[in-house]
Order: sequence, then structure tokens, then C-alpha cells
Amino acid sequence: MSSLLTFLVFSPLLGIIVLAFMAKNNEKAIKAVGFIATLVPLLLSFVAYSQFDFNEKGVQLAQKVDWISFNMGGDFPFIINYEMGVTGLSLVLLLLTTVVATLASVASIYVKKEWKGFFMLFLLLELGMLGVFAAQNTVLFFIFFEITLIPTFFLVGKWGYEERMKAAYNFLIFNGLGSAILLVVFALLFARTGTANYEELRTIMAADPQALATVGITPGFKMGILIALLIAFGVKLPIFPLHSWVLTVHAEAPIPTVMIHSGILLKIGAYGLITFGLNLFPAEFGRLAVLIAVLGVVNLLYGAFLALVQTDFKKVLAYSSISHMGIVLIGLGAMNLEGIQGAIFQVISHGLISALLFFIVGIMYERTGTTTIDALGGIAKVMPITAGFFLAAAMASLGLPGMSGFVSEFMAFLGLFKSMPVVAAIGCLGIILTAAYLLRAVLNITFGATSTRHTGLKDIRSVEYVPVLVLLAFVILIGVYPNILTNAIAMTLETIMLGIGG
Repeated sequence: MSSLLTFLVFSPLLGIIVLAFMAKNNEKAIKAVGFIATLVPLLLSFVAYSQFDFNEKGVQLAQKVDWISFNMGGDFPFIINYEMGVTGLSLVLLLLTTVVATLASVASIYVKKEWKGFFMLFLLLELGMLGVFAAQNTVLFFIFFEITLIPTFFLVGKWGYEERMKAAYNFLIFNGLGSAILLVVFALLFARTGTANYEELRTIMAADPQALATVGITPGFKMGILIALLIAFGVKLPIFPLHSWVLTVHAEAPIPTVMIHSGILLKIGAYGLITFGLNLFPAEFGRLAVLIAVLGVVNLLYGAFLALVQTDFKKVLAYSSISHMGIVLIGLGAMNLEGIQGAIFQVISHGLISALLFFIVGIMYERTGTTTIDALGGIAKVMPITAGFFLAAAMASLGLPGMSGFVSEFMAFLGLFKSMPVVAAIGCLGIILTAAYLLRAVLNITFGATSTRHTGLKDIRSVEYVPVLVLLAFVILIGVYPNILTNAIAMTLETIMLGIGG
């Protein structure tokens, strides 16, 4: 039994405790402690990576401790254990979380007030995200899932921009409804099975249908649970028409928060669909495959069309996130190895690229005070290095070969063309639109008419190089050598394919 994941998940508490005893007006010291506190989980995540055996199936680095136990007189004793562990998929998401969180903490240079409260909430948010990916039962997953909601609400509502309270309440209402549905799902599963453990649930759901029917787990029950999961995690992903809250959060959240939100929090939706939807109910998922693929195409086209007509670049990126999450649904809907692998690649790739783009937008906003495309026109003349990084990030987002976006989109569409060629052909229009809205924005921002706001602007600073170079390096590494990710998720993919009969 290993305690490594427990130390990893709860390591941000060290930073919270230190910050609690610091003077609230000591800006430099608070930001330094906040940044250093993110290095501890980053280091531990790489230790976990080094100890993980990618040739071995199942959960690794597992820890199981008796936690809650009492008999309520029903069919099952109420037993909830403290269970941590990782698969290849959850491990790479832990790595993504710690990398993006560390780099987002660098973006705290743009936070102008109440730094102590900001970093305490920031580290609590990181703790919640780490717990979501390390938990191995539904109770722990739900607890950590809820922990992520509270700090995100305050980080948006307190440190956001002009309409920050509207964005914070939109986030809370939509995600709160998704959480309520998720709680009902997990309660029903526990009531019918007597377990909250992922592997035990998977084994039970794969049992003989007649035996399951005796405890109330009928085909109708399974399909109802899957549809509820699709709605609950569809809010988080987000799936059209459950997406509107994302637009205000992306536009109004402070830069460190939106890097975390677009880079990690949206990916919890995809992780949930794979872990609880595809893994627990593969047959039912297959029956909804066409619907899921169509929803993916709708997301892709809807987000791309609206991104094409936006005048504010943050709104472009918000609709772009909706569009790119459609590729995740397309890959999952394909129900084959290529598609599912493409969906997982897209989760990681978009996490890196969106964090990079939002950080670069933060650099521009810090100098100019605007994210309006026309007002940023001609930025290449005064900030040529920033403009160059902006172009590289945009190329990654539109799927330029040699970058991670290309690999994920190619595999997801390859999988869909194998199973649903007509739907895939329609979806390809989204790739064209993606190139159109990104190139339009890049052209107007870098080489458009020079704005009067650009007088005396300074190019990218030394501290700002760190997030840009690290994120871009990961994007290129995955694009040039995708096996670094393929090897990590190989056993996860094999388990999924066995479940769906592939």
C-alpha cells in the first residue's frame, strides 16, 4: 500500500497553512509562497509517474484505509473506504493538473489585490482537482468534485473582471445542478450495489443481466443512469445546450483561474464520461454512440461558427473551447480504439493549448487593458515576440501537424470515419471553421491597423517566458512524439476496449 497519492493530493494544504500565518499585505512573499506550494505536488506527480508501471493493467499506487462503516439494517452494510489509486489516464491528468497549476500560479503576477485569499483558494482548488483524479470510489470523487466548486466561485466572483459576479453565479448554478444529478446517480448505484469502488462497480455491472435484475439493476436502470451521467458531466465538459455558463466564466475570470478552468476543470467532464459512463456501462454507451457523436459535431460546428463572428478574443477562446470539446465527444462516440485514443489525446492537448492561449491573452490585456480584437490590432509591431508565441499557440489550436492538436483531431476523426463516415464528413467542416476563426483573429491582432493603445508597450518579460515555453514545449513534444502519451494510456485503452468488446 502506497501513501504517495495521499501526500500528493493534500500537499497544497502545506501552502495554505503557511499562507494563513502570513501578513496579508506582503505581496511578494505571498506570491513566492503560493508558487513554491505548487511545486510540491508537481514534484510528487513526477515521482508517481516514475513509479508507475505502464505495462501493468489496473489501478496502481493504491491505498485503501477503513473510513466509514455502520449497518443500517438494509441489504448492505454501509461501508465507505478511503481509496486512492491511479490508472494511466488518471496519472496523465494528475500530471496535467500539477503542470498547469504551477504555471497558472506564475500568472498571479497579474493579480492586483488580496493575494493571500487568492492563493489560499487557488491551492484549495488544486487540492480538489488532484483528489478528483486520484479517488477510486464515488464518494471520494464527489467530495473532491464539490471542493473544486467553492474556490472557483470565489476566484471568479472576487478577482474577475466587470461582470464577475454574473459569471460566478452562472458557474455555481449550472455546476450545482450537475452536482445534484451526480449525487443522485452515485446514491442509486450504492443503494443497488452496496459499493462505491470503481472496480467493484465495473465488475458488478458486467455480471449476468438476470442476476442483476434481481437487485433492480435492469437494462432500463443502466440506461437511465448513463443518461443522467451524460447530463451531469455534460454541464462540466460542456455539451450544447448546457454550455452558456462557460462563456461568462472564460470572459470574466482572472487569468490564473481561467487557465485552470479551461485547462483542467472542463476535462473533469471528459474524465467522468470515460470513468463512469464508458467503463461502467459500455453496452449502453454503444447504444447512445450515434447521439454522442452527433452532439460532438454540434458542439464542434456551433462553437466554431460563433467563434468566427466574435469581436472579443476571450469570447473567441470560450467558443473555441466548446468547439474543441466536441472532438472529445466525437472520439468517444466512435466507440473504437482510434476514436477513444483521439478523445483522450484531445483532453490533454486542449488542456495545454487553452492554458497557453489564455496566458498570452493575459500578457496582452496587462499591457493594453483590452481583449477586443480590433483594439489589439498591430500588436506585432510593438510586441513581436509575444505575437510570435501567439501565432504558434493558434497554430497548435487549429491542428497544425507537428503539434498535439493535430494528433488528437486526426485520431478522433479517423475513429469516427471508421464507424460513422457521414457524421464524420459533416464534422470536418468544423476543422475548416477552426482555421478560419483562429487565422482571422491572429491576422487582425498581429497585423491589423495599429491601435493608439500600443504606445510604449513592453514585450514579454522574463518571468512570462516560463509558462509560454513550458506549455509550448509539451504541445510540440506530444505532436512530434505522441508515443509519450500513447504508452501511458495503453493499458487504460485496452481495458476500455475489452469492456466494449473491441
